[in-house]
Amino acid sequence: MEVRVKICTDATGCVDAVLTGEFSPRTFKSLINALPIESIAYRWGDEVYFETPVDVGEENARETVEKGTVAYWPPGSALCIFWGPTPASRSPDEIRPASPVNVVGRIVGDPSVFSKVRSGSKIRVEQA
Repeated sequence: MEVRVKICTDATGCVDAVLTGEFSPRTFKSLINALPIESIAYRWGDEVYFETPVDVGEENARETVEKGTVAYWPPGSALCIFWGPTPASRSPDEIRPASPVNVVGRIVGDPSVFSKVRSGSKIRVEQA
């Protein structure tokens, strides 16, 4: 199953994403049931992450992800958007979260637009 969402910030406007239960169905269901989610965004390298009201453990968690991945980070109950290296990356083309994440979707279009987001900015995820 897939659900189209919009991820909105003042810096980016609304960006389309597709959430899917393909890799982490429990996490996906919990996130969809929590929508809309409003939070404060933080940057960590080429990643934006923000706290959610969802509390799920690791589910088919991955240590590295691809550009445009939307994933849930269990230790921080956070949703993460990746578009490039993070401080944990071991090479310039590796995208490595702080710890394993549950992949729940992807950004439609160019995810590097999130490089405009600054820590402390408001962020909202809602069903499209």
